[in-house]
Amino acid sequence: MDKSMTITEEVLFDNTIEKVWDLLTNPKMTKQYMFGCEVLSNWTVGDSITWKGFAENGEEVTYVKGKIIEMIPYKKVSFTMFDPNMGIKDIAENYVNLTYQLAELQNGTKLTMVQGDFSGTENAEKRFEESKNGWKMVIPLMKKVI
Repeated sequence: MDKSMTITEEVLFDNTIEKVWDLLTNPKMTKQYMFGCEVLSNWTVGDSITWKGFAENGEEVTYVKGKIIEMIPYKKVSFTMFDPNMGIKDIAENYVNLTYQLAELQNGTKLTMVQGDFSGTENAEKRFEESKNGWKMVIPLMKKVI
């Protein structure tokens, strides 16, 4: 597949950069907008990052896992991500990157999220569409939570 399959979303928050950073990195906050999942990481380059939640039967599930690849507190964090429950191979080619970049504005904070490139991954189109649709649900919740 030659076509780039990258998702870019920009969100404006009427909040400080510190509050938006907390929204992205605090498990208590992510649980409120990310389908009940808590993001868990030490937030240093090379460390793991996981999104954990509970299935309907009460069992704890890791929904996403990856590694921190870039970290500038209150400015930018990038990490790899993979859903171990999709039934696809857990190999480097099936991981995609997600970057959160923050910019302070006069009256708030701009969050730019870039996820992908899904092209070249197993089930690329399905994963791309699911992620695009997922952000459409998550972004309004992020704005409500903060």
